Amino acid sequence: QVQLVESGGGLVQAGDSLRLSCAASGRTFSSYDMGWFRQAPGKEREFVGRISGSGDIKYYAGSVRGRVTISRDNAKSTVYLQMNSLKPEDTAVYYCAARRSATSSYDYWGQGTQVTVSS
Repeated sequence: QVQLVESGGGLVQAGDSLRLSCAASGRTFSSYDMGWFRQAPGKEREFVGRISGSGDIKYYAGSVRGRVTISRDNAKSTVYLQMNSLKPEDTAVYYCAARRSATSSYDYWGQGTQVTVSS
């Protein structure tokens, strides 16, 4: 069982940067593949990116590639989403999620943190 708590969201202006954090409970954090998702009002939840348990494999959605970086600190059981050059279309609730392997489904989700980008 993994519990996830996101933080770091807020209201920023276009062009600003923001770093989201996702703190996980449990002693086996490094064994989980972690993902970031977002959901804008009236839209489907969208994949943002993922990072492997060791942190050496990362993948980003095309809509954010080049502007975001996912990292993790397994000693702190925390995964991060660094977002730069934010745009109004990045406005969404951002969620982190955990899965036991790269081929399994995301079984654990956080409650989300709101990111609002003003123009």
